[in-house]
Amino acid sequence: MAEIIQRDGTWTFDGQTLRLVPGHDKSVSLLRKTLGELAVPLGALAGIAFEHGKKSGRLRLRLRDGADPLLQATGGKLTDGDPYQLIVEPDRYGVAEYLVDEVRNAHLIEQVPTAPCEAYLLPGPSVPLSVSAGDGTASFDGERIRLEWNWKTEEAKSASGTRSLPLAEVAAVEWQPAVGLENGYLRFTVRNAPSKTPPKYDPNAVELWGFKKDPLMALVAAAVQARLPHPSAPTAPAAPEDAPPALTKSTAAAPPAEDHDTLLRRLRELGELHRAGILTEEEFTAAKQAVLRRM
Repeated sequence: MAEIIQRDGTWTFDGQTLRLVPGHDKSVSLLRKTLGELAVPLGALAGIAFEHGKKSGRLRLRLRDGADPLLQATGGKLTDGDPYQLIVEPDRYGVAEYLVDEVRNAHLIEQVPTAPCEAYLLPGPSVPLSVSAGDGTASFDGERIRLEWNWKTEEAKSASGTRSLPLAEVAAVEWQPAVGLENGYLRFTVRNAPSKTPPKYDPNAVELWGFKKDPLMALVAAAVQARLPHPSAPTAPAAPEDAPPALTKSTAAAPPAEDHDTLLRRLRELGELHRAGILTEEEFTAAKQAVLRRM
């Protein structure tokens, strides 16, 4: 067991899981306090490092791509309240280095891969949750996203009224912090209706102006991201839009129980489609070979 306790928080490693608990000091960000304790499995880690400093040091975790829905939704742009950093006071540098050694040794012994994950290894923020910031309030109960507007919302957007988006209709979610004079946003991309409208006018986006509660919108983004298909999840290839319907049917994967007569009948159908000009020579040849391989 390795543990380091600081005003910024407490990190504990038991050989399999690194538990990150935020501190109660006033310097701890609102996002970190709201997010609460995180249990990071060893398999989600790509690395750990400790950086020395004159006044304070810093522990940093690097997670594997695709392991955490919070990092996925924020695109690595979450700097205020990054839960995977811990400020270390000079008199605890030795403890920090010991923790790093323990995690690295376990990482090596377990031969944890550094390749991107094919599924989320952290669950994301719990639901239901609701956050008010910028020009609206975003709520999520695990199945539906609700966007409500306030008096600061642009009239062109608020005129559409409260938005209610079923999770099944959401293709993607993105959170962007406000940087300099450029505002941030929380945006939901709806299936079959992508929008390039600025967040100020987009009814599926909350505009953020760089105030204290802006980072909390990242929690809504992460909760939604955790319930969307993982970026590495395999997707079935769609049939070409211009593919003839007969070709789509004839070249579909045949069930394993197909008998010889069924396959012969399919060959005759392919020949008729070819003679009728529905299938090109290349399409006919490819489809015929696919049937012959199953005979």
